[in-house]
Amino acid sequence: MASSLTNSHASSQYGANPVKKGEVRYNEMGSEVVEGYTCKPKDYDPERPIMHYKTLLLLCDDERCGKAGKIDKATHLREILKEMGLNKGKNRIKISRTGCYGACRFRQVCQVTENTQANGNPKNNAIWLRHTHNFTDEQWRELFTMLSEDKVLLEELDAKYFIPMKVYE
Repeated sequence: MASSLTNSHASSQYGANPVKKGEVRYNEMGSEVVEGYTCKPKDYDPERPIMHYKTLLLLCDDERCGKAGKIDKATHLREILKEMGLNKGKNRIKISRTGCYGACRFRQVCQVTENTQANGNPKNNAIWLRHTHNFTDEQWRELFTMLSEDKVLLEELDAKYFIPMKVYE
């Protein structure tokens, strides 16, 4: 990750199109955004709840995986989610960047985490996808549709998309 970043949080300057000096922009929660950031709210309210998500995709964006895709994959995927209407509401899918998972041989990896306290599908929880830097936009759209429709990924996708897990004793 480049050292010129303000921080590694998704609301940092790392996102595409941060707010410029003199510009006024509001994030999806309706809060005014801090200059130099893409979604960080100007007014801090420690009691305000976070925006609901049904599914959280944790996308590795560390040194090796981030370079594998050669584009800002997280921001690009967020744009696709907006086009699909899955950036808000009960079926919201959230994309978050992560550091290294130690699974570089499967780069770029993406962990699917379902909000099982609300309406997430427990059968899709803690599933790991591999080589997502090779996914086309159409494959991402299909994945997002499956997740929003509560389809079980292990039943819908070929085994080649998943990272095998082993518990060591």
